Amino acid sequence: MIGWFVTGTDTGVGKTHVSTALARRARHLGARVFAFKPVETGCTGLGSDQRALVEAAGSWQRGEQCALYSFAQPVAPKVAAESEGVTLDLDRICSAVHSGSGTADFTIVEGAGGWRVPLTETQDIASLARALALPVLVVARAGLGTINHSLLTIEAAERDGCRVGALVLSVLPSDSEVLSQSNAVEIGRRWPGRIVLLQSDPAVLDSLCSTWNTTSVRSLPATE
Repeated sequence: MIGWFVTGTDTGVGKTHVSTALARRARHLGARVFAFKPVETGCTGLGSDQRALVEAAGSWQRGEQCALYSFAQPVAPKVAAESEGVTLDLDRICSAVHSGSGTADFTIVEGAGGWRVPLTETQDIASLARALALPVLVVARAGLGTINHSLLTIEAAERDGCRVGALVLSVLPSDSEVLSQSNAVEIGRRWPGRIVLLQSDPAVLDSLCSTWNTTSVRSLPATE
């Protein structure tokens, strides 16, 4: 399975923005894309993040290949699921991912919230990432606080035995370009992986869309 498991340093840092941009760029480069967010809270039916991913992948996905779990309360998935009498099933999620990725060249799975967000009594986003065995792409803010948040998330993912292939700093129009670049440099001094600044041009993600063996991306040190 070629692709990424997309996680974030927090909720609202731009995971869906990055994931949809990545899906569109991969399609632009000729790949058939499966883009999937198995759990979304704060919505009923197909959530806005789930819908955006399906559309970015080309709107070919149907049924459980669009989404599995949506919950009305805007809280952590475990809490939202319990409020509706549901227990999240990681085996079911993995089965849906493998079903969708089996007909695609490139797979994007977006987690909910950050790395330690609970899914069940004993499982969290990290558990799902490990089960899927995709390389991890961490999305973070580009501005103040991102050095600490990014490095802590990367350290946690690597300590959990996952391969962190890239960090994408999602730059908002209000962010200082100088500060964003400086943050990327400081993170790069402490972590040797690939760091990408996503501003107005999504083509900077093209190096993350290739159908190479993604086990090798950890060795790519360039900052873009």
